[in-house]
Amino acid sequence: MKKYISALVIGASLMGLTSCDDFLNREPESNLTGEGYFNQASELATYSVPFYTLLPYSGSAYDYGTFATDNGTDNQVAISASTRYIPGEWRVGSDSWSFSTIRQINYFFAMAQEKYDNGSISGAQSEIDQYMGEMHFFRAYAFYSGYSSYGDYPIYTVLPTENKEELLELAKRKPRNQVARFILSELDEAIRLLPETSKYGKQGLNKTTARLFRSRVALFEGTWLKYHKGTALVPGGPGWPGDLADLGSFDIDSEINYFLSEAMTSAKQVGDMVVNNLVQNTGAPEGMNSALASLNPYYTMFCDVDMDQYSEVLLWKKFDASLQVTNNFQMQMMRNGGNTGWTRGMVNSFLMRNGLPIYAANSGYDPNWENQGIKATLQDRDSRIQIFTKNDESVDYYDPNSGEPVLWREGWLLDGGTDDTRAVTGYCVKKGKHYNGAWANSHNVGLCGSIVFRATEAMLNYMEASYELNHTIDATAQSYWRALRTRAMVDPDYTKTIAATQMDEEAKWDWGAYSHGALIDPTLYNIRRERRNELCAEALRLNDLRRWCAMDQMITTPYQIEGIKYWGTVYADKNSPLCLKRSDGSILEPVVNVDGAGNMSSESISGPYVRPYQITRVQNLAFDGLRFTRAHYLSPIPQASFSNASPDESVNNSVIYQNPGWPKLSGKGAESID
Repeated sequence: MKKYISALVIGASLMGLTSCDDFLNREPESNLTGEGYFNQASELATYSVPFYTLLPYSGSAYDYGTFATDNGTDNQVAISASTRYIPGEWRVGSDSWSFSTIRQINYFFAMAQEKYDNGSISGAQSEIDQYMGEMHFFRAYAFYSGYSSYGDYPIYTVLPTENKEELLELAKRKPRNQVARFILSELDEAIRLLPETSKYGKQGLNKTTARLFRSRVALFEGTWLKYHKGTALVPGGPGWPGDLADLGSFDIDSEINYFLSEAMTSAKQVGDMVVNNLVQNTGAPEGMNSALASLNPYYTMFCDVDMDQYSEVLLWKKFDASLQVTNNFQMQMMRNGGNTGWTRGMVNSFLMRNGLPIYAANSGYDPNWENQGIKATLQDRDSRIQIFTKNDESVDYYDPNSGEPVLWREGWLLDGGTDDTRAVTGYCVKKGKHYNGAWANSHNVGLCGSIVFRATEAMLNYMEASYELNHTIDATAQSYWRALRTRAMVDPDYTKTIAATQMDEEAKWDWGAYSHGALIDPTLYNIRRERRNELCAEALRLNDLRRWCAMDQMITTPYQIEGIKYWGTVYADKNSPLCLKRSDGSILEPVVNVDGAGNMSSESISGPYVRPYQITRVQNLAFDGLRFTRAHYLSPIPQASFSNASPDESVNNSVIYQNPGWPKLSGKGAESID
């Protein structure tokens, strides 16, 4: 069987995979895969294939795919504000949390493990090991997906029976650090079994991918415990709703050190493999020429049809027209704004090429550049923000007939209304955009790949974990940091950046400047800055902010999202060739009625910068800024979960508890917690 991520939907029906479930009290459907199955390597392969769909990748939707997953953070925003930042509006659901995926994985081990241990599965041992290793990885990933959202989480690896007492025992939530340790143990087993190189190339799991993910999990838990310490969001903290008897000899500082050490170990194993072989960044502002040949490998790494050639790519999804596996997200990326946009804060975080922040003396940055448009604003900056941002002279794609370039039209800031086409902030995301005009104008024909895991993350994981643990930049972290800055065309001397960093300035634009409501030190901040800049639009920002406890300051101080400078610039000047126009060529008079709706925020209210959440007051609870409540660091458990895990179906007698600040009743928002 040709097994790569492009064919993941094939075989899903064999397993009866579902999107929702009645808690733990259903056994897996086994009409196909009973005792007579799992006797051959090929049968293990058939069962494991659909679980690749657990992993994030861009697909056929009319949106920016994974490159818009960071919407709802200080990096990127959509036209509508996330309810995470509107206390009271994010509410408890009515259904039950789902364990269907975990149940299906546990079924696999219940049926296959004994046969594996007995050596009774026929086929090449290397292939048998690979599929067993894949399933351990997928179980780790499934548990991480739940635990990273909810915190404390059930741990179970057996098939539930119909015994109610057993079901209730399995349903109990375990302290989050124990869940994280369990996930690491599953990944250890995956690493033991998986090959160094998959027979399916970079479209199959291997040891290196598992090590990278292991470093992510360990860093997540280590920093969560460190920065949420002393709150109800960690085991044993004041107000923690769990059972203290479950903690055993728990010592939070020892746990923090353990997880940070594990993150360093796993990250270094991956980082050392790639640090001297990073994908080349030529700095070319356009990633491809009219023949669709790469002009900048670092750019095309994120949008190429064939990603096997890129050293940093560990796992990616391939699309194949012969298998009718195509995507559609390039239509949005090339034709319009895709309902996303970098924030002004994100843009301002990028250094000048001399390594200085834009506000620093002698940085060379001139605030008046913003009056001249995006291209001028980004001159002499870290090349990553230049090549991954559309600007007034960007090529959006090449006409499939003539080969002539079709240029980006900044007017998408005004067009699009409330649908999914608007360029929300004016800083339109270019990361991941191809140049194939046929994909821009035809539905579901895209073939660009989609990265799932990239090794560069490991370098950043190591840098952060080592500093958090030892408060020093060791030789390994130094080599990683200098390599990343050199590739970004920034002075590799990070010490000059640290010396010039003013945390009160950085705090204006970066939520990651804070942890638990206090400003962090400049060295740690610049490690976080590097992570923000390198991994932007790669679906990691929200979990970074959550684990850093980086939104407490918004409990009392609202935060206004801003985009490009509009008023007093070439974009508002009717006589400028860069004046913003609608798609029909008409010039908009963007003056908003604050009691109605418009296409641009009012200068008298918002100042000269675009504020996407001050375009209208109507049904807009984010008009006065984004706010936060600490309960929102964790997701609420849906109401039905409590009755499903109750001896008498009473919510109040449930064996599971709700997360701090959240009620058990559906339709209710969170209360504030200390």
